[in-house]
Amino acid sequence: MDGLTQDAANRAYLKNKALDININYVARTLSQSVIRLKDKDESVKTDWHYKLNVRPNTDLSASDFWQRVFYELIRNNEVLIVQTDTYDFVIADSFVRKEYALYPDVFESVVVKDYQFRRPFYMDDVIYLRYNNKGLDEYTTDLFGDYGELFGRMLDSSLRSNQIRGTVEVGTVSGTEEQKTKKLQNFIDRLFNGFKKPVSIVPVSKGLEYNELSDGTKQGQTFDETNQVQKAMVTEVAKLIGVPPSLIHGETADQDSAQEMYIKYCINPLLKKLEDELNAKILSKRQVSAGKHFEVLSLNRPKPTKDIVEDSPNVDKLIGSKVMNPNEVRAIYGLPPFEGGYEFVMTKNYSNNNNSETKGGETDNDDTTNQGNNNSE
Repeated sequence: MDGLTQDAANRAYLKNKALDININYVARTLSQSVIRLKDKDESVKTDWHYKLNVRPNTDLSASDFWQRVFYELIRNNEVLIVQTDTYDFVIADSFVRKEYALYPDVFESVVVKDYQFRRPFYMDDVIYLRYNNKGLDEYTTDLFGDYGELFGRMLDSSLRSNQIRGTVEVGTVSGTEEQKTKKLQNFIDRLFNGFKKPVSIVPVSKGLEYNELSDGTKQGQTFDETNQVQKAMVTEVAKLIGVPPSLIHGETADQDSAQEMYIKYCINPLLKKLEDELNAKILSKRQVSAGKHFEVLSLNRPKPTKDIVEDSPNVDKLIGSKVMNPNEVRAIYGLPPFEGGYEFVMTKNYSNNNNSETKGGETDNDDTTNQGNNNSE
């Protein structure tokens, strides 16, 4: 029975460790998110900006708040955010959801810390996110059943290999049987207590002699092998969540490619969930139709100086060929629009006809006119 209990403990420890490493990695990434309310292409500063980007409630900063939101979302497959009477956003620790076919679902018995709300919350009035990976917990439980058993046996083998073994020879010891037993036990206790110290001196007792059979240096399962098992489990969970394992383990090979995959297949879908929920629950249908919308940026947020310098040849082509206007390009890099930036301008390199919209050089007619003026002189 003790062995079964120990195996279960190993499985729970390894499972929680692997899940926490991966989920916290994603949650820390998303805690850097910036949420913007935009009116078409222009950012609008309202009270929502402060609540969503600075201080959602009295106890948490925005980064701590969103890190916990996404941790709860991935770990528990769902997360509920409700707004208090003071307009603070708080994360529910527990709740009961009542589902209806033709009416909005209702959340009851909502508990935040040690406080339970007496009133119900309707779906239209809350921010509710689902991860849609219900099998994560079940799959990892089954997976770590085998890994936990393997890890436990490797630890046992390592302990046995490094175990100090010895015998105690008992000669003629005076006294009663109880006195002999007590004297022997005291001698053994001094031995064990001495082995726990870097340097130990054990006095020799008459009639008792200690002989060492193994000094604990026998080669067995190495520490590196147990680390490899733990690394393999972290890798399996990373694949389930959509995180390239090389990023979790700090490997530098193909880091740019791994980062791109991480943003595309793990971060962007989670940001899209939050964007959709904010647009649906905070903005009205009329506001959305008029062009207002929330934009959530994290690692996918462009770095204007670095990215524009690297992409400058392509930016020039996009604007010069009238595929995009300057403000549309600026929006891609997270820059605000400027007056007159919505005008399309084609450079001479992309134009077949010389007209008033053409920019980028002098015309042949100008050269001919200048030559004619020079000749007349």
